Amino acid sequence: MVVSVSKRGEVEPFHAMDILAEANRLKALGAPVISLAVGQPFDPAPTPVREAAARALRDGRIGYTDALGRADLRQAIAAHYAEHYGIEVSPARIAVTTGSSAGFNLAFLAMFDPGDRVAVAAPGYPAYRNIMKALDLEVVEIELEGAAYLSAAHLDAPHAERPLKGVLFASPANPTGAVIPADALAGLITKAKSLGISVISDEIYHRLAYSAPDTTALGFGDDVTVINSFSKYYCMTGWRIGWMVLPEALVRPIERIQQSLYISAPELSQVAAAKAFAATAELELVKARYALNRELLMRRLPEIGFSLAAPMDGAFYAFCDVSRLTNDSMEFARRMLAEAHVAATPGQDFDTTAGHRFMRLSYAGSHEDMVEAMARIERWLK
Repeated sequence: MVVSVSKRGEVEPFHAMDILAEANRLKALGAPVISLAVGQPFDPAPTPVREAAARALRDGRIGYTDALGRADLRQAIAAHYAEHYGIEVSPARIAVTTGSSAGFNLAFLAMFDPGDRVAVAAPGYPAYRNIMKALDLEVVEIELEGAAYLSAAHLDAPHAERPLKGVLFASPANPTGAVIPADALAGLITKAKSLGISVISDEIYHRLAYSAPDTTALGFGDDVTVINSFSKYYCMTGWRIGWMVLPEALVRPIERIQQSLYISAPELSQVAAAKAFAATAELELVKARYALNRELLMRRLPEIGFSLAAPMDGAFYAFCDVSRLTNDSMEFARRMLAEAHVAATPGQDFDTTAGHRFMRLSYAGSHEDMVEAMARIERWLK
């Protein structure tokens, strides 16, 4: 039998998921593993979300929806932009997606053709790079080289080399937690527009900034594409539900691709997500624990030899320079898991050039786990 295998499957693995799989294997064998490897909130979805899902299951109201999503959820998302950002967004420009991952797939397919050049920051979320490579886009990784975030000046050299078709950035960022200040974000978007570069803003860690208010790219024009998710702040990772806010010219192309690729996001998750915006009081208590964990890691990580490589301004990650301890963060992560039973993500996921010197630790877990993880790593290193 002959099996055809596409080169698209040759993309780099998502090492965080490989580490998670090994952590789960050890847990199944009885090892007391603490995982700081993935951005998985410790808390379940908030109460109104779970109650809405239970009602929907009881009533049997689960099926296909419009490709762009249920009207009530799109209206709730639009209301969120008015309430949280003071920005009017028409529900007609909102597409509900199967997590932000589907949003990135849809954006890349609708906005770019094979061979188009799209810039991303390094370090950055590996799925951007992997999905684009699988779609035969040319990924232009811009090394930040000590800068906290992508800025307008970063676009000059790669665009002069050969025109960029798009730029994708996140604020707060994964893996660094860095937040792009409002004036720098305005400058970045203005520069991209002047160069004819389409903008995609990943805002899935919005509402998880600790020292500045959220600034959406939509505040600088209707021609940017914003991708967001209920996974992080709203604690709904496994529900696989997210959204896009689109320029009007992209709404119908996204709808057509969604119809064939996904049909629609799961209705059960859509029904539940519509209630997430009513759970702010509950979710702010979760965020307060992240803030407590953040304070702990900001103090303890440098004490045990993990130098902070970026400001922990948002999200729930610490990105650390571990070059004093290792020159191979992949091997270091495997040993730390096997010997200290603490899982963390090697930097190769986020930066193919310099990632061997870095580790990312998620502090989305319980405070007790954070305290114990720091103690275990400290004992292990001694």
